[in-house]
Amino acid sequence: MTDQTQIAYFTEEASAETVNARVSDDADARLKTVMESLVKHLHAFVKDVELTQDEWGVAIDFLTRTGQICGGNRQEFILLSDVLGVSMLVDAINNRRPSGATENTVLGPFHVDGVPDYEMGANITKAGGRETCRFFGTVTDLDGHPVAGARIDVWSDSEDGFYDVQQPDVQPRHNNRGVFTTGADGKYWFDGIKPVSYPIPDDGPVGQMLGHLGRHPYRPAHMHFIVSAEGFDPVTTHTFVAGDDYLTSDAVFGVKQSLIATFDPVEGGETRWQSRYDFVLQRS
Repeated sequence: MTDQTQIAYFTEEASAETVNARVSDDADARLKTVMESLVKHLHAFVKDVELTQDEWGVAIDFLTRTGQICGGNRQEFILLSDVLGVSMLVDAINNRRPSGATENTVLGPFHVDGVPDYEMGANITKAGGRETCRFFGTVTDLDGHPVAGARIDVWSDSEDGFYDVQQPDVQPRHNNRGVFTTGADGKYWFDGIKPVSYPIPDDGPVGQMLGHLGRHPYRPAHMHFIVSAEGFDPVTTHTFVAGDDYLTSDAVFGVKQSLIATFDPVEGGETRWQSRYDFVLQRS
């Protein structure tokens, strides 16, 4: 325990202790815990790398530019959190599930509320597509019982690698989006397109950082799902296209092995591809 007389004035040795000693005992308990830990680890990082004045200036400039590029349609700080793996770590800590339950992954920035509800089996692709795909499977509980009334909210990019909200003047509204509800058998099926891999926005500070680190900006091809039902914990996840070049180097670390789905070619069927994935929900 550092003596109080040693932390009244700032020193390199007791820097974190001096800063944390200024936090009032009346501060919110959770805020106090979080901030004291942040100061402790931040000061330890600075000491570990012996950060220079010039390097700190670069960091301040980076954070300033990150804030300046944020707006109604872009959140560069979330992108920064994503590429540093923090978004996935927070998601993992807050969505721990027993073995066998479908795993979570990041929501991503392109989810939209108010998407139309469709009859089971509908086609969600309004702009057409060459690589058509039937998505299907069953929603069950951990004991294998089908879950009736499960709401399945789905969305994907186009075959050009863009979401409809990125191209409002090119794609129809709610292209490759839809909401479906399971019946008593827990089964779901709908038609869309086989998604493609695409780069995250890399024309800003975060993209420049990736370039300096020798990292690419690509996400592997995936279909988004939010599966929810009364009495169960909701699942926010993707299914990833097996064999995609970026599965083991996803720019935002969103891939989990259990979420990789097969996409099988269909000869003479209604779609060129089909992909089955069964969702397993944990009771609340």
